[in-house]
Amino acid sequence: MTFDQNLSSRINLMRIILISGIVFVHVPHNPETSPFLGVYGFFDWIRVFLGDALFRIGVPCLSAISGYLLFRKGMQAFDYSATVKSKAKTVLLPFLLWNGALFLAVLLIQRFDVGVGYFPDLWNATPREMISHGAAVEELPVNVPLYFLRDLFVCILLSPLLAFLVRRAALPTLAALLVVTAWPDLTLFIVQKKSILFSFTLGIALALHKVDLKMLDPYAGRITAAVLVSAALLATGLYFTGPEFTFELNLLRNLLAVFGAMGLWASSSLLIQSRTGRRLSETGSLSFWIFCAHYPLLVLMWMVWNRGGPDFYPAFYIGAVLLSFAILIVTNAQVRSKLPALYGLLTGSRGKKPKPVIKSPTAVAAAPSQHVPDPAYPQRQR
Repeated sequence: MTFDQNLSSRINLMRIILISGIVFVHVPHNPETSPFLGVYGFFDWIRVFLGDALFRIGVPCLSAISGYLLFRKGMQAFDYSATVKSKAKTVLLPFLLWNGALFLAVLLIQRFDVGVGYFPDLWNATPREMISHGAAVEELPVNVPLYFLRDLFVCILLSPLLAFLVRRAALPTLAALLVVTAWPDLTLFIVQKKSILFSFTLGIALALHKVDLKMLDPYAGRITAAVLVSAALLATGLYFTGPEFTFELNLLRNLLAVFGAMGLWASSSLLIQSRTGRRLSETGSLSFWIFCAHYPLLVLMWMVWNRGGPDFYPAFYIGAVLLSFAILIVTNAQVRSKLPALYGLLTGSRGKKPKPVIKSPTAVAAAPSQHVPDPAYPQRQR
């Protein structure tokens, strides 16, 4: 199918919405403020709904988009060495910079007995654990959400094999990966989160088999409602069962993360029609900035709150989310404007303005009157 401006805008819209949703997943709490205690009633259920059900869909949906974009021009146009070189700059380097900066900051403050219990105890960690915290080799990185960038780069390294499998046997390959993803007790050591490998492969399959990404649009309203209802039912089960979930609930949770991604994608056809949706689709590299910077900011707020904040967790939850978005929006604009070179490194060259193309008068006269925007530019604005 043709990759048009509508699809490009919808992808950008999904990025900012899903990454903003991931912020709710990482709002810190301690055992005394766990939502599963039900101290704050419906408010705690909302926390479970947002953080443990609905926005767990974010990472699978983002990884499926990444797999699709990698192969949207077909297998013949795919250059593995050029892709790895490019993604090392746009995915791996930002991971190392953001996680490395937080790693060094935590190492410094823990030298003065600050931050212990909020971050991994780096001074008492083994060399093997230190490597994992710094590079997410075996465990989550110190900047926890960045495991996605690590796993995404692994998927990119595996992309020729995954593409070969889905070209020859798409359904068996996806079925096998779905079982591994959904089954709670199965582990994949090559990635931190199993759902990423399945979703990334699904995106490759959609691209190589030229599946129409708009095929679900006529049913978008019903599909969106089904996802929200499913997330609400799952959240209710988790709320009354957690924090230790049953095998069945974990299975359903994993399945919702995968199939809910398709549902949220369908909802983008409705959201992009609104003025707010169109404006959000133009926020560009802000989504990547939010993704990389929100976790240390939230933990810092939690550290400050625990030293002098009132004993009313909803105030922290709401205040931390709102203040985080405000700080991240402002810092993104300021660093992008005043330190463009640093911003380019931290965001993997996302958000760069395209170079103007100077056309001759003859070429301008010969050009068609209806301009179709190049989808490659919005794709880079993550």
